[in-house]
Amino acid sequence: MSGREVRRFVEELLAGKRSTGFEPDDAEAEEMRTAIELRAARLGSDAPSEEFLSGLQRRLAEQMDEPAETPAAQGHRRRNLLIGTSAAAAAATVGAVVDRTLLRPGGTGTPPAAQQTPLSPNTGAWRPIARSSDLPEGATVAFDVGTINGFVRRDKGIPVAVSGVCTHQGCKLWLDAPAERLRCPCHSTSFSIEGEVVTHQLPIAPAPLPTIQVREKNGTIEVFAPTV
Repeated sequence: MSGREVRRFVEELLAGKRSTGFEPDDAEAEEMRTAIELRAARLGSDAPSEEFLSGLQRRLAEQMDEPAETPAAQGHRRRNLLIGTSAAAAAATVGAVVDRTLLRPGGTGTPPAAQQTPLSPNTGAWRPIARSSDLPEGATVAFDVGTINGFVRRDKGIPVAVSGVCTHQGCKLWLDAPAERLRCPCHSTSFSIEGEVVTHQLPIAPAPLPTIQVREKNGTIEVFAPTV
């Protein structure tokens, strides 16, 4: 089996295509097994096991430490170069899956907390959403002004607002007032009233809810909303 056939096999595998038949030697068969494992670790597949990750690390270390003086080593290195581009792309996929595994609820990794970002439209206008008397301390009120919807609460006397759209796939959240949660009806995700992720069943935790500019003026609560 030629190096070109090895490269074609790996590229077809990564593209999800059916490969044609061949008879690889032992070294080529090992490379192909590695490619198959890398392909299985793509997003959308089950997360790689610890055994797979450990084995991958061991094989990479062995290949990097392999002497280059012997003819067998030189031939093996040549085949590695032939499939290097495809293998690198597959390795990047594994990295993404490892990140997904670490971010999975109950995973062993502890990713840095995502930061809330403000919604800052290029053009907008202040739109009234409630009277001041409708928002006592600790209360939360839903609002929808057409171009934007969300929830406003009063915290230590100051109105604060967050987006009412789930950061996963854009489903509209609803207020579970007794539990003090903003819940997504699409994928069982919930946010705190402040917009932080509380629970989810997704491979990767969604981002916190963006904040919305809000002010209190002449007895009215207003948000800065995009204009059409």
